[in-house]
Amino acid sequence: MKYFFIVLLNCLIVFTSIAQKDSTLRKRDRKRDVLLQTSYGNIIVRLSDSTPLHRDNFLKLVKTHYYDSVLFHRVIQNFMIQSGDPDSKHAQTGQPLGNGGPEKRIPAEFRQTLFHKKGVIAAARDNNPEKASSGSQFYIVQGKKFSDAGLDSVETFRLGGKKLPPEHREVYKRLGGTPHLDQNYTVFGEVVKGLDVVDKIAAVQTSKGNDRDRPLQDVRIIKAKLIKRKKYK
Repeated sequence: MKYFFIVLLNCLIVFTSIAQKDSTLRKRDRKRDVLLQTSYGNIIVRLSDSTPLHRDNFLKLVKTHYYDSVLFHRVIQNFMIQSGDPDSKHAQTGQPLGNGGPEKRIPAEFRQTLFHKKGVIAAARDNNPEKASSGSQFYIVQGKKFSDAGLDSVETFRLGGKKLPPEHREVYKRLGGTPHLDQNYTVFGEVVKGLDVVDKIAAVQTSKGNDRDRPLQDVRIIKAKLIKRKKYK
């Protein structure tokens, strides 16, 4: 009888564990936006259904409060603002950051329709041949506007002769972005409200020391949470 009780208890533990894992993300969560409440204002991000692995991973991290209190630890004006390193939550002033996060990688999900225009959110990664993404670190593109000559140069010297689609070129000229990252880092969503906040964060003063590109004054994601989708102008 004692053996039966132990087996039953183990079954309950396993069942509960599976139930908790399955309940981390619900179907309705995939139709919500993500609100990043930062020390410089709110940024609202809409994730792409075309990149389900990255979408679901990001949503799970948001729901488990993983991003609460993390810093934008790497900021480069006219390029991007990067966050998602859990080591940054309690980092000392001057501490180099950027190596923290889960050991798992997310397989690359390159999509022709998702490119590095201003305002997209994309996954950071280390230098691995599969171009798989970090399990938590991400960046939001600020970028800059390009001329045709500038885009020709990107194609020749940064993309190995690969041509950018004409419609992408028009966006890079009108809105701006970082075209040299296309098809090298996975884009999985975009900012639908708060681009002005991205610009404010990108403009902060940053370190030139061992913690290069880290803001001199901490820029923090105070809280990240799921919110109901709305239409934004």
